[in-house]
Amino acid sequence: MMKNYELVKEEQIKELNGTGYVYRHKKTGARVVVISNEDDNKVFQIGFKTPPKDDTGVPHIMEHSVLCGSREFPLKDPFVELVKGSLNTFLNAMTYSDKTVYPVASCNDKDFFNLMHVYLDAVFYPNIYTKPEILKQEGWHHSLESEDAPVIYNGVVYNEMKGVFSSPDQQLARLIQKSLLSDTPYGFESGGDPEAIPELSYEQFLDFHRTYYHPSNSYIYLYGDMDAEKYLTFIDEHYLSDFEKKQVDTSWKPQEAFKEVKRVEAVYPVSEQDEIQNKTFLSYNAVIGTSLDKELYIAFQILDRALFSMQGAPVKKALMEAGIGKDISSSYDNGIEQPVFSVVAQEADEAKEADFVRIIEETLRKISKEGIQRRSLESALNYYEFQYKEANFGRFPKGLMYGLQMYDSWLYDDDEPFMHIKTNDVFEFLRKQLDGSYFTDLIKTYMLSNTHKSIVVLKPEKGLQSRKDQKTAQQLKEFKESLSKEEIRQLIQATKELKEYQEAVTPKEDLEKIPLLDIKDIKREIRPLCNEEVSVDGVKVIWHPYFTNGICYLKIVFDMSKVPARLVPYVSLMSEVFRSVDTQKHSYFELGNEIGIETGGMVTTMDVLPAGAEGVKSYFVIRTKCFYENAEKAFELMEEILFESKLDDRKRLKEIIGQIYTNMKTDLTQAGHKTASNRAMSYFSPYARYKEQIQGVSMFEFVKDWYESFEQESSRITDSMKEACRYIFRKENMMVSYTGKEKEPSFMEDAVRKFTARMFTGELAKEETKILPEKKEEGFATAGGVQYVACAGNFAEQGYEYTGALNVLQVIFSYEYLWLNIRVKGGAYGCMCSFMPQGDSMFVSYRDPNLLETYQVYESAADFVEHFDIDDRDMVKYIIGTISNMDTPLEPDDLGERSLQAYLLGRTEEELQKYRDQVLSCSQETIRSLAPYVRCVVDAGNNCTIGNEDKLREAKDKFKEIKHVF
Repeated sequence: MMKNYELVKEEQIKELNGTGYVYRHKKTGARVVVISNEDDNKVFQIGFKTPPKDDTGVPHIMEHSVLCGSREFPLKDPFVELVKGSLNTFLNAMTYSDKTVYPVASCNDKDFFNLMHVYLDAVFYPNIYTKPEILKQEGWHHSLESEDAPVIYNGVVYNEMKGVFSSPDQQLARLIQKSLLSDTPYGFESGGDPEAIPELSYEQFLDFHRTYYHPSNSYIYLYGDMDAEKYLTFIDEHYLSDFEKKQVDTSWKPQEAFKEVKRVEAVYPVSEQDEIQNKTFLSYNAVIGTSLDKELYIAFQILDRALFSMQGAPVKKALMEAGIGKDISSSYDNGIEQPVFSVVAQEADEAKEADFVRIIEETLRKISKEGIQRRSLESALNYYEFQYKEANFGRFPKGLMYGLQMYDSWLYDDDEPFMHIKTNDVFEFLRKQLDGSYFTDLIKTYMLSNTHKSIVVLKPEKGLQSRKDQKTAQQLKEFKESLSKEEIRQLIQATKELKEYQEAVTPKEDLEKIPLLDIKDIKREIRPLCNEEVSVDGVKVIWHPYFTNGICYLKIVFDMSKVPARLVPYVSLMSEVFRSVDTQKHSYFELGNEIGIETGGMVTTMDVLPAGAEGVKSYFVIRTKCFYENAEKAFELMEEILFESKLDDRKRLKEIIGQIYTNMKTDLTQAGHKTASNRAMSYFSPYARYKEQIQGVSMFEFVKDWYESFEQESSRITDSMKEACRYIFRKENMMVSYTGKEKEPSFMEDAVRKFTARMFTGELAKEETKILPEKKEEGFATAGGVQYVACAGNFAEQGYEYTGALNVLQVIFSYEYLWLNIRVKGGAYGCMCSFMPQGDSMFVSYRDPNLLETYQVYESAADFVEHFDIDDRDMVKYIIGTISNMDTPLEPDDLGERSLQAYLLGRTEEELQKYRDQVLSCSQETIRSLAPYVRCVVDAGNNCTIGNEDKLREAKDKFKEIKHVF
């Protein structure tokens, strides 16, 4: 096919409906895989094996740095310029424990080529050799503003990893891998330990690139409907042919199995106000063979679900019933050469460590002797087979996820890139093992007889973060004292020069080297909605007839507009309780098995939508997906869940509330930007206030109170959930959303009739249903080392009308003003904003070392908009970037969901088209006209920050109250 590549093998891959080709570049030995099929969402990625040798985070810093300008694209931030003006469906880079990957995706041929070109130039010819400022900005540097100021560390990765290391979950995951694989690269932190990052020198940084970013160490991947020969020829002629073959030593010896189980103990930070009793993390960890065992790779996923992760799974249940922790979780990391399996007890009593280990091993011994329930194994196998076949990865392109999964074998065996995507034969093999001893033998081999295990105990320690910060400050003080006056002057000058570099305007000729699509390449028409309203047995069915390849997507939606406000938090709890308690027919474990066997999953949620003048629309939803032949059974299971669940099982209810508590505590702090921004909007927005009551800080406070006062509250909790059911599950509240094309909605008539026969009837008391906003302006103190800084307001309250141009402004802010001031200069890992049709708007930073400085950036945002001035080419770029966000390819069920939301909000195609037209016609003058919108958002004074306790105290005048909630 191509003279400069050798075809190693060619295989049909039925699972991907295509053909896979494995090539070797003859001159350099670069590894190449091509997947040719009819998917128009094309993917390119180039990866390198990058095993770390220390904790300085050089692989991670390099991933950031190569995207800061290159030979053909010398501007400071080509990555950002691509995001601004590309129709990409994915554009990012990722650092893993042993590899670094640079993927791009697009449905537009011209755009796809441009993305590939820029990324290839970035990895092979980055500006890092001529611009030492890049390491300082993206990695770390000493910063000194004046002779009297303290020296501090700053840098994007440094601050990002301070945020990562603030999380006990993240810290535990790192400790587990290190405890089991300490003699391999997995024993080091590829992302970087904040204490070690400043040890990275410029020469070490450059040497890492010279060593590993070479074609001989590269893994190149192309996927989709494309002329692969054209792209591979370009890659050869413009890049690979420039290099000679090189021996790159990326090998390492697998970790030798331990002779006995290892124990590791460490501490994580909590604030001085936090309780430390029952806050320990206990983990039981084992190495599970090799990722090149294709049956084991999936079989252990099945075992994990059947024995550990499902609600009611035997090991999880035994630990919960013994009171070992508020929640039990498990994980199986099969994306590294020696996969690791872990069981974790969260918020446990450290004195129960021995019981934790004993219960796991006794339960496993009993199961290995008596056997695993066949229905549990079948359910778990069906669950994973359905996921593999459906291949719905949400907003992530299929080709991207297949490419990343290939590394799980390709990185360790050049000839086996397709091992883990060719799964049909593996599932067929595993199905034949359901009745034998295969799965129990795995338990014996890898969990009971295996000595390559560790017990990791992570304990809380008050004030640890403050002491770490003080230690760093002292080290920096001593560093400054060691400098001569001339060295201090030089450091001040270097700090100034870095800021000048960051603020310098990129020459127009350099900016124009980034390829740009024409506005004519963009479709003017919106993606049409697809809602057909029909009636089935008197129930409204909204049908979305998209092709779904034999899968039926069903949602039963209940209007909650008449539910009293006092019951709303209990409905949120109920959405978690359903499927996790026994029903009249099944134990909750048996129920999970039935769901796994008959469907591709079943969940209950509360969905909340912003509704203009009405404020909020709320719905209780139970959803499932299944093959059409199982639809009747799916309806029966949904009916059983809603009408036969035992909501008054107090023992089980307390376990569930404990699980919710630990999960929310982790989620609300790790996604602090979402928590802070919604909390800030809840000070004025009925929509955000409602969300607070069901998933934000307010709900967390409810859950905490329920758990701590359970004996007194249990009757009220169960009575409130039962009362809520009578308000919600009524025929007049019900509609069905159905996505699928193979059958018309009439196929569900009998099932709907049986379902509605169970509905509640009778008169209901009318009570207040509105949840009113309340202005608070809060700071939430954590033991972490970074902040999430939010402000919010509503432009519609000031009489301004929503326009699609606000979407363009959002892109401009995210990749121009906020990016430059908060990320590049401020050192935060991220920054974002949003403007919603009902007027709710916010600004927020992510893993931010600053607080007051970030609010100052927000306060000047309107001035930036008022004086916004760019040329027409840049304006086109922002419009294209905006349309890219609006036109993300969607899977059939997501298309159905989009159409349903438009239906529920009364949003028409004409309205959506108007917003799109406003994007396409947006001009510099249009953007300047939005300055008053921004000013009224920022001036509203709705501030909320989640962050370091000391930082909040320094900024106490910004808040009415500083709280310790998490």
